[in-house]
Amino acid sequence: MLRLEPRQKASNLMLYSTPLIAVALTMVFGGALFAMLGINPFDAIWIIFFDPFLDSYNLSQLFIKAAPLILIAIGLSLGFRAGVWNIGAEGQFIMGALVGGATGLALWGMEGWWILPVMAIMGAVGGFAWAMIPAILKIKFNANEILVSLMLVYVAQNLLAAMVIGPLRDPEGFNFPESRSFSRNDATDLPMIFEPLGLHVGGIVALLALAGAFILLQKHSLGFSIKLTGDSPRAARFAGVNPSIIIAVCLGISGALAGLAGLFELTGPAGKLTTNFPVGYGFTAIIVAFLGRLHPVGILLAGVVLAGTFIGGENAQFMLQLPSAAVRVFQGMLLFFLLAIEILVSYRIVLSRRTT
Repeated sequence: MLRLEPRQKASNLMLYSTPLIAVALTMVFGGALFAMLGINPFDAIWIIFFDPFLDSYNLSQLFIKAAPLILIAIGLSLGFRAGVWNIGAEGQFIMGALVGGATGLALWGMEGWWILPVMAIMGAVGGFAWAMIPAILKIKFNANEILVSLMLVYVAQNLLAAMVIGPLRDPEGFNFPESRSFSRNDATDLPMIFEPLGLHVGGIVALLALAGAFILLQKHSLGFSIKLTGDSPRAARFAGVNPSIIIAVCLGISGALAGLAGLFELTGPAGKLTTNFPVGYGFTAIIVAFLGRLHPVGILLAGVVLAGTFIGGENAQFMLQLPSAAVRVFQGMLLFFLLAIEILVSYRIVLSRRTT
């Protein structure tokens, strides 16, 4: 009979090599999946994992995909460190786009540099407010934030659908369920900073968020309280840390950053609100956070890698006729192996005999 036994001391080498091992196992088992589908596994792995970093056009899309992943993941990582599990960042991403987009539509026709910053602020407010729902329910009624935040994703999706076929629908759009195009209006179009890497204003904000999170965790008392709450909730209470404040702060920051990511996606690559606006960034960012070991530098690297697999997956669908479901399974394998190996860092598998 197999059982897990705690290790006396976790190996630092195993701890830091976990993401690399998870990537390697994903390649092996993902290659086997592609082979079963009748696709050359070596071609598929090359296109998904390596080609996005070697082709100039793919590189120009890299930070367009990476920026929202990094921005959402850095907010999630603060909560995960404290044991606050916000699984509904996708809903906060949608609400940020919806509230920020509605603000832009309300100001439609006006000109000025200040419009986009106002939309960004309102996008952050929309994500923050949506994240406060599970926060308040957790604090007041001890409701499970995993279930509440996840269920709110579907509420946000339906609210978005209701808005784009109703009040926010483009009056000149021939009754299609979509808003006006933000990319066609200079006041609401997201500026590109460095086109060869697809680095727009949202990417700069993501990098600033990474720097802010690093300083918060390393130099600020709030960062110490977050880490202490996650490592030892009982010790945190003895140290005077208020768990309700940590819950509210962690969910609030992650919601605001997810909302910002939604707004930047709307005013950048997406261009308009549609019924299929959600693109899964909120869920994929969970993989990015864990793949990056909940550390800002690791999240930057993981975000770039996952963005590459997004681009490579799209290319593989076109070039190899690879089903989109297979690409999603491949990306899910990465999280599975990451969490499985994470367990083996702290535990070992032992064979025990049954006693009669």
